[in-house]
Amino acid sequence: MPAEETECDTMNKPKVVVGMSGGVDSSVAAWLLKEQGYDVIGVTMQIWQDEETEVQEESGGCCGLSAVDDARRVAWDLGIPYYVMNFKEDFHKYVIDYFVSEYEKARTPNPCIACNRYVKWESLLQRSLEIGADYIATGHYARIDRLPNGRYALKKSVTAAKDQTYALYNLTQDQLSHTLMPVGEYEKENVRKMAEEAGLPVAHKPDSQEICFVSDNDYASFIEKETGVDIPTGNFVDVHGNVLGTHKGITHYTIGQRKGLGLAMGHPVFVCEIRPETNEVVIGENEDIFTTTIRANHLNFMSVEDIDGEVRALAKIRYNHRGDMCTLRKISEDTIEAVFDKPQRAATPGQALVFYDGDYVMGGGTIL
Repeated sequence: MPAEETECDTMNKPKVVVGMSGGVDSSVAAWLLKEQGYDVIGVTMQIWQDEETEVQEESGGCCGLSAVDDARRVAWDLGIPYYVMNFKEDFHKYVIDYFVSEYEKARTPNPCIACNRYVKWESLLQRSLEIGADYIATGHYARIDRLPNGRYALKKSVTAAKDQTYALYNLTQDQLSHTLMPVGEYEKENVRKMAEEAGLPVAHKPDSQEICFVSDNDYASFIEKETGVDIPTGNFVDVHGNVLGTHKGITHYTIGQRKGLGLAMGHPVFVCEIRPETNEVVIGENEDIFTTTIRANHLNFMSVEDIDGEVRALAKIRYNHRGDMCTLRKISEDTIEAVFDKPQRAATPGQALVFYDGDYVMGGGTIL
């Protein structure tokens, strides 16, 4: 282990708490910040660790036991202090309860967006400021700039393939002003190369993919277990209301879904609407899931304080969407309407509509 710095060495350095998931990106973020002269503290957020040990080890995500072990090993190699902070209650309140509630309303939530805003930032930032830190930092592929208008805004990472600004659109000005994202300046392959050169033990650790608290991707079973209520079956209906068959419960479906419907229609069909009030899943053709007009609420503006009149922007309706041009206008204080130049496939209530001004996040909201 490298020699510890003395108190005098660190007194005048800006202090940053790095959220360490045990993966290569956050590990390199910690290494970069130390190289840049920051007083670095490593923290892993304990958010979902009530499962059996083998489930935690299998998940390998940002909150399993392996995350703690790997992050602690990296911190030791870097010679930085390391702590595990318990945010389990906040995670349950802001992420799991939200996830379950949205699915019960026939919406498809994005738990990573909620976790970023309310747990990884709000909770971690508050705790970090309390212990005297100036900043928090993460391994996200995004950049932060302060614009000429005085506002902070996320800027797309240098690599479009790994850009993560979509899932961070909900961060506040105060949160952005206290955040560093050092890996946003690099391509993923360069980040792994830096990890190798720094001798970090996680240089070749694979990226986590699935939702961290649903290790088998069986959302419906998770929701039934969490609520203690069996999700009732109901009718598949066509766009004219004709009954086509029986569905397994609305939590099993999302807009645009084609596989796993169990309907013998003789050709591909898709979920085009979910009606919780009548417990119906509406089935249609491919053309039925396209629209040019998408509305969103629970708005958060970033590069601008608000919009006035009609504004042109590039907008994304899901994480892996390349984005398309649209015209934005507010139709109420907290609702925006985007009219796209091209029809958009499977705009899904509960997901995020995120709009960009060039490389900067202008803002976003939750699709209605």
